[in-house]
Amino acid sequence: MDKTEVISGSPYSQIAYETTQSPQWGDLKILSGTANPELANKVAAAIGIGLTEMEVTRFADGEINVKIKESMRGHDVFLVQPTCHPVNENLIELFIILDALRRASAARITAVVPYYAYARKEKKTQPREPISAKLMANIITLAGAHRIIALDLHTEAIEGFFDVPVDHLTAIKILAGHVKRLGLQNIVVVSPDVGGTRRARRLANILEAPLAIVDKRRPADDVMEVMHVVGDVEGQHAIVIDDMITTGMTVASVAKALLANGALSVRVLATHPVMVNGAIELLRSAPIEEIVVTDTIPLTEEQKKPPVTVLSVAPLIAEAIMRIHSNGSVSELFH
Repeated sequence: MDKTEVISGSPYSQIAYETTQSPQWGDLKILSGTANPELANKVAAAIGIGLTEMEVTRFADGEINVKIKESMRGHDVFLVQPTCHPVNENLIELFIILDALRRASAARITAVVPYYAYARKEKKTQPREPISAKLMANIITLAGAHRIIALDLHTEAIEGFFDVPVDHLTAIKILAGHVKRLGLQNIVVVSPDVGGTRRARRLANILEAPLAIVDKRRPADDVMEVMHVVGDVEGQHAIVIDDMITTGMTVASVAKALLANGALSVRVLATHPVMVNGAIELLRSAPIEEIVVTDTIPLTEEQKKPPVTVLSVAPLIAEAIMRIHSNGSVSELFH
């Protein structure tokens, strides 16, 4: 039996709006690509409307074709399409649907991209390298997006890559709520690297817990070595927080290092469960009590089995959509 939670009683569980029509933008329409239709359906259900019918097909050579079954003219359209695996397929699909919406005369098009691919290439680290995160932002805007909703970007600098408004949401309250419900005493929040310190500090502030940082190095791509644990974790239940889990090697190594330094247990929180190359099997063999992720990226039923717990971000995204549609404040969601 998989563990999947939709947070009840959270700030995002109730959509307090009586209308789905904006005087400026017309009717609210929500569409879903094929990357994560389950999340899109949850978002639409939280708002209280149905998904706009759309057909996405492939020609014999693999080219993508899109047919939107309803009029988009003059409407406020939100397209839910994370760019998860298969990354390039889902990106091209996103571009083509945005182009279809633009040519259908939608009044405003918001690309809801819960997981943003190529985010780890947000700067040049060596000569003659691309800045892929900026290139994706350029193409999304060129394809027709007037606005972006993203969730826990790998680095906040990516917001500045877009020449249109970006609403950068975070799942940290949802993740923190789960930890609080566990009722653990003596917890310490751990950042798995120096770059994630700000994220970990936000969680530590919410949980009123101390902070520790793992000093690591990467001798090669997808190879990580823990050098030191900065902070006191002895006799504490360690809560490791990261934006994504890809191969699982980082958090598995961090868990071993924390236990070697006296931690009582290790739990891992991450917004995006990328989970490639046998990551789930590696994490299940690691000394980790629980792996808590969200549904920004769909997981198979096998992947959802313990120790994995999946929390839904649909109420958060739905609330953001309604606030944008009604010209309300999105920043209030973070207070």
